[in-house]
Amino acid sequence: MMFIWYILIGIAAGFIAGKLVRGGGLGLFLNLIVGIIGGVLGGWLFGVMGIWTTGIIGSLITATVGAIVLLAIVSLFSNKKA
Repeated sequence: MMFIWYILIGIAAGFIAGKLVRGGGLGLFLNLIVGIIGGVLGGWLFGVMGIWTTGIIGSLITATVGAIVLLAIVSLFSNKKA
């Protein structure tokens, strides 16, 4: 049952991060990937900073922050011409 929660939180976190960083969602599959990787990255970043979250809301915040950081890093390396 927890695996389903991780997937749902990953999708939501990826969607929120996509809206905040790029102004639009990335699609269900990319939202899931960005959210899951963001959850791991956010958990690591929060652990380094000594911040601990609990519950579904805490997991969503952690994953969203990690997904935003991930999208910011990806945008640094993208080859967009301005």
